[in-house]
Order: sequence, then structure tokens, then C-alpha cells
Amino acid sequence: MRKGVGDRTLFSGVEVRLGPGSRLGIVGANGTGKTTLLRILAGEVMPDGGTIERAAGLRVLHFDQNRERVDPEAPLRRALAPEGDQVIFQGREIHVVSWAARFLFRPEQLDLPVGELSGGERARVAIARLMRTPADLLLLDEPTNDLDIPTLELLEENLAAFPGAIVLVTHDRMMLEKLATGLLALDGKGNAVPYATVAQWERERIRTAKPKKTKRPEQRAPRKSKRGLTYRQQQELAGMEEKILAAEAEVERLLAMIEDPSVRGDHVRLRTCCEELDRARARVDALYERWAQLEELARL
Repeated sequence: MRKGVGDRTLFSGVEVRLGPGSRLGIVGANGTGKTTLLRILAGEVMPDGGTIERAAGLRVLHFDQNRERVDPEAPLRRALAPEGDQVIFQGREIHVVSWAARFLFRPEQLDLPVGELSGGERARVAIARLMRTPADLLLLDEPTNDLDIPTLELLEENLAAFPGAIVLVTHDRMMLEKLATGLLALDGKGNAVPYATVAQWERERIRTAKPKKTKRPEQRAPRKSKRGLTYRQQQELAGMEEKILAAEAEVERLLAMIEDPSVRGDHVRLRTCCEELDRARARVDALYERWAQLEELARL
């Protein structure tokens, strides 16, 4: 499958097979075509090349939190159960009070207008409406934006229990760690690369983030003269390789922790590790940038 915008190819050679229990995460920088790919899978946009085969009667639900709107004057009861006091979920009836409790609402809240709920509560309403809609394939575009931790956990629990296939676009690394059975990374230059795990993708990101016009720091004899560098900068450059290797080792340590089942099963520890990994990756990037600057000064 291929898609472009004007003369620019967003992605090509995309091959995806989805079935019950599939959890595909789509990752990449903004503008690389992630949302476009979701819209193609939803049937809202046609690809420029390739074909899509869908099972007969396939029910597709495309959820975009920014497009999900509920009448602010409607009572919570009607927002959760529009057709009465029962909700049909996975073939069985659930009373609206029980359904509301599943999404952390109290019985006394059921008659409140949706507009009086907090932002996190309105997000839980959107998740409840999503989960009661019959579907075989869920397409989710940044579903975690602005969610508090209880709502994030609620969303993850419901998605994990969904029996069909899910395609998920998100910057939330922790959600990808907990849910994704595979990743597809888009770079906006036509490449769509599959990865088995988030850790595998992270390692490739680190490798490709290194300066392209210069080689990895290597031990070499000191130059006789570095007229472009001050003495302090010469000392900094001499110790740069050791700093980079230590920073990359820290990234590897955190990636290994994230893959540890005991960490993956602990929401708080996993989120902490993911936040530390973001900082560690930023440090690696900053060190490589600084190293390139010092090398350039040394050539003057």
C-alpha cells in the first residue's frame, strides 16, 4: 500500500495483516502519515497504490478524541446509555448503574449534565461510548491526550479486553508497551518499517539519531594543534566518547527494565521508566550534537 501528498511519498510498501487480538502501534514524528494511514484503514481515504482486503461484514470504528462530541446538556445517564437503562456490551445486557461504575462514575452523578463533568470524566464518557459500540476493528488516533492516570488505566484495561483488532496511533510509550503486539514506524520519506517491540524501535531510533556526516567517536591520537578550541573545550572533547557510551548504556539499561515483566505489570514503575527513558534519549541526542559542534570547532 502506498500514499503520498503532492510530490512527497508518505509511505509505501505497507503490508499489514490484522486479526482478532492484533494490537498494532503506528509510530513516527508528526506529519509522517500516521493519521492518513488510519483513515485509509477506515475507508475514509483511498491509497494511491495497493489494495485493502476486508472480511465480509467487518465493523470498523475510528475513534478520534478530538472528534468525539457529546451534547453538554445531556444527562450522564443518557450519554452512557442512550436507548434506556440497559447497555448491550459483548452480547449481554448491563444496567446503566453498573456500566457507569465500570467507568468510575457514582450513581448520584447519573443525572448530572455532561457539561458539568470534569475533563477527565468527559474523557471516561468517550471511552464508555467507544467500548459499547460493536466493532471488530478499532482505529485509535491519540486516545491518551490530556487523560489523567485513572482514565489512562481505565482505557488500557478496556482495550486489553477488546476481542477484536486494534490499530493505535499514540505518543504514549507506556500504552504501546502494555498493548502493542507489533509496531509500524513511519518516517515521512516513504519508509514504513515493522518492529516487534517498542524497545527494538527505540534502539533503531538511537542508532539513526547519530550525526550522519561524522563517524562515531573513536580513540585516536591527539592532534598537535587545536586552534579552534579552548583548553576547556579540548578537555571536553577528549572525554566526549566516554560520556556518550555511558549515556547510551543508561538507555539500554532502561530499555531492559521496560521489557522486564515485573515492570510492565506495574503501571507506576513502567511510567517512571518511560519518563526516565525520554530524558536519557534526550541526553544522548544532546551529547552527539555537542560532540559534532566541538569537532567542527577543532577543524578551524
